[in-house]
Amino acid sequence: MANTSQSKKRARQNETRNEINRARRSRIRTFVRKVEEAIAAGNAEAAKTALLAAEPELARGVTKGVLHKNTVSRKVSRLSARVKALSAN
Repeated sequence: MANTSQSKKRARQNETRNEINRARRSRIRTFVRKVEEAIAAGNAEAAKTALLAAEPELARGVTKGVLHKNTVSRKVSRLSARVKALSAN
């Protein structure tokens, strides 16, 4: 348990940041899930639209420190490849 006033404050701050980061991660996952659902349904137009909405959310996750930039880069790359393959069919 935190003893000093500084460590007590840091514990409070950590709780707050944890809630905010959890909400951000959840929001990002929702956007990615919408893209994946559109791909699974075979709807190329909806998948493309969902991907365009998801990319800025993923990028925002990097700037806010929730996700690593390489992770986001990999996710965007793989999703866009799947959308592109769906559009080609």
